[in-house]
Amino acid sequence: MRLDKYLKVSRIIKRRTVANEACSGGRVSVNGRVAKPGAEVKEGDLLEIRFGNRVGKYRIASVTEHVRKEGAADLYQVVEESPEVASQRGEE
Repeated sequence: MRLDKYLKVSRIIKRRTVANEACSGGRVSVNGRVAKPGAEVKEGDLLEIRFGNRVGKYRIASVTEHVRKEGAADLYQVVEESPEVASQRGEE
């Protein structure tokens, strides 16, 4: 699955256009390498997303084309998040 679509389906980033812009801006890396929006992702990949001084690291647990809002969090595991990211996602 494309990286930008995965970010949207998993709801790590709410909109695909925002995910596309983040990838194009060099703020998203997959397994330690800066990735473009069309990069293919698979289970086990490690994503790192940087927005300003906030950083989130996520491990892909599952790649699914369609998922309900309630099941989106099951698609990834949080490896590390700065406190600002966690509070924006409503987890603190």
